[in-house]
Amino acid sequence: MNRRAFLAAGLLSSTVLAPAAEASRKLTVVYIGGWDCEPCLRWKNNHKAQWVASPEYKKVQWVEVDAPKLKEAYQVRYWPDELKPVIEQLPRKSGTPRFLIVRDGKVLQNQFGGGTWPIILGDIRKHI
Repeated sequence: MNRRAFLAAGLLSSTVLAPAAEASRKLTVVYIGGWDCEPCLRWKNNHKAQWVASPEYKKVQWVEVDAPKLKEAYQVRYWPDELKPVIEQLPRKSGTPRFLIVRDGKVLQNQFGGGTWPIILGDIRKHI
């Protein structure tokens, strides 16, 4: 392979592989709630629309684990397959609403309660 072809191949592979590597490092924000959870409904009514319209929302993968009953929110049947290993990392598998920040399958932040949303939002901004 001549020098130009080698250089071109290197540049091409870096432009093709970089988005794939970046996607795997993308931040995932997980909301855990229940349909019968009053604090969850308050969070949704007071914060969700603004969150979905924010520039930060567009930079993360947003996942909602929203079970019919808040006592079921940590049952694996409500969790996407790729996030099932995350449940094992949680020291407390109760309480909603709960917000997690996850990267590469590891929980970076775990906050419970609608009042912790400003903390989570600040941490999202730090990690993106």
